[in-house]
Amino acid sequence: MTRHSLAAMAATVALVLTACGASEPTVGAAPSTTTPTTDAAQSTPGPATASTPVPEPAEPSVQTVSLSEPISHVHGLVADADGSVRAGTHEGVRIIDLDGTVGAVGPQDDLMGMTGLPGTMRLISSGHPGAGSTLPNPVGLIRSDDGGETWESVSLAGQTDFHALTVTDDMIVGFDGVTGIVTSTDGGATWQQGATLAAASLAAVGDEVWAATPDGVMHSTDRGETFTALDNAPLLWQISAGTDGSLWGIDVDGLAWRSTDGRQWTEHQQLPDIETIAALDHTTAYAINDTTLIILTAP
Repeated sequence: MTRHSLAAMAATVALVLTACGASEPTVGAAPSTTTPTTDAAQSTPGPATASTPVPEPAEPSVQTVSLSEPISHVHGLVADADGSVRAGTHEGVRIIDLDGTVGAVGPQDDLMGMTGLPGTMRLISSGHPGAGSTLPNPVGLIRSDDGGETWESVSLAGQTDFHALTVTDDMIVGFDGVTGIVTSTDGGATWQQGATLAAASLAAVGDEVWAATPDGVMHSTDRGETFTALDNAPLLWQISAGTDGSLWGIDVDGLAWRSTDGRQWTEHQQLPDIETIAALDHTTAYAINDTTLIILTAP
């Protein structure tokens, strides 16, 4: 299987700057089968006292679930309030149950950079109008509060096509494909210019922002105004924040990683080819390709 290199990731971000609608990169290989073990506790001497075995720690798990129908060009994945995941595609939102059942919902617009608050039905996206749509091209920032059944235009209609977005309770951060990072603290009504930075993927927790770039993971503590490199972070091309502030990511070789604070990272497992990842919390994340939903769990 061809592995991504740093040059390939840089080319992907360059493509985002000049064109839209291209398929996203996929990465990965077969899941690792390494099983961590631990020694059992020693018995305590004494009459009628039996040793108490210490259970082995749970192994990081990668579960693959075949989709009931193929989907393509996934440009965003969100774990929603119903225990399903919602994928933003070139043909609108697809709801994917954890048994692999796929259903369509809402208008069939070309959704780019779709993201949302995990565990809710709130989504934001950008992209291009589909057949029969009255939206301008590009659509700017659009928002849904019902999991993609309906959308409303928020701002930048006809002006901006965000290819990477992330959202918190009170902030939206986007890579606009032209000037770099922009942020909004009023739900996307107005925007402030941030750092000049090309991001393949974004994640945010509180005032902190992480950007997956060809130069490595970049980190901001001032809502995207400035960034510094996280030298000890893996070279991620996808990154996502969960409900508890933890982060999951996929590196350029297809290895999954997770972190409680975005600074120290722990390996999870190697993944099959994927298009994007969505964190739920520190113990659970989801990834997807055109035929498979991948459920990642760890203690």
